[in-house]
Amino acid sequence: MSDTGLYSLDDMDICSVPVPAPPERASATRRSRGSSGSTKSTSGNKLPNAITIAVSSRTLFNMAEERAIYETDGLESYVKFQQEHENEPLKKGLAFALMKALEAVNLRLHELYPGSDEVFDVVLMTNNHAQVGVRLINSINHYGLSIDRFCLTGGTSPISYLKAYQTNLYLSSDPVKVAKALSEGIAAATLCHLDKDAQLSEQQLRVAFDGDSFVTQESNEKPSKNYLMVDSPSDYESMQQGPLVGFLEAIGKIQKGFYTKNQRMDCPIRVYLIIKKGGSAVGLKALKTIRSWGLDVDEAFILSGLSATVLLNKICPHIYLDEQSLHPCNETSGMQSKTR
Repeated sequence: MSDTGLYSLDDMDICSVPVPAPPERASATRRSRGSSGSTKSTSGNKLPNAITIAVSSRTLFNMAEERAIYETDGLESYVKFQQEHENEPLKKGLAFALMKALEAVNLRLHELYPGSDEVFDVVLMTNNHAQVGVRLINSINHYGLSIDRFCLTGGTSPISYLKAYQTNLYLSSDPVKVAKALSEGIAAATLCHLDKDAQLSEQQLRVAFDGDSFVTQESNEKPSKNYLMVDSPSDYESMQQGPLVGFLEAIGKIQKGFYTKNQRMDCPIRVYLIIKKGGSAVGLKALKTIRSWGLDVDEAFILSGLSATVLLNKICPHIYLDEQSLHPCNETSGMQSKTR
């Protein structure tokens, strides 16, 4: 069965990164999709510069009904139900719009850089039984999603397989799995859906930062382990890179690919900075820090105490890196990137 805790928490979510790949020989399923281009080389291998995002099945699909069968009647009933309904596509999950946005980025990159191998490569990483994989693959084909890589571990944790799939970012609703991935040196985040009624863009990837998280904390308030950044003895802007920073740098590299082609105003990646409490000094620090990762902020909002709720409802970011995301207070919390 699949990763734990997603839909039992009411509404939680999840979702991966890089730039373009050549129009190589497509697989049978890719030819039927025909839109976003493969992230595999002509030899069938992953393109060397592709950014791999691993997502769980219950972030991609709404499997609340199936999960209830597992919890009530056990594993065998769950597998039987999935097999009996394997030709019925699963309902779209909370990460579906994010997956479509990533594919939109890939498509635009292929148009601008037909020979490039820097693209987003999505892997479905789940502890579902392999027999359930038939329904998962059928559902992916039904929706025309560009996912060619799968890892179905039959009830065991998929974390130990992340490196084998060259994962750059792992997204899950289970903070324990996220913490384990982080301990392996892999960028990971627990993504929470903030507004189940929000209409997320399927054509533009939107990432938002909580700028107040960049304010220096007193030593007695510092988290025990910071997976994004570590304070330098001299200055907060001098940071050691955590696993998430590498992922953000990869997004920045994609951004620059669009800017080089004079596509800044039509870039399918949009980055936001929201400062709820601090003033211009905090904004300056946050902008410089994010820029040091090679990532450009497109829109910045300094609210000085005003509520950010209306603003977030307007932006509808797929990924919102808030204070818990940037400064996890313990190993089980991980980087909690809330999705709208």
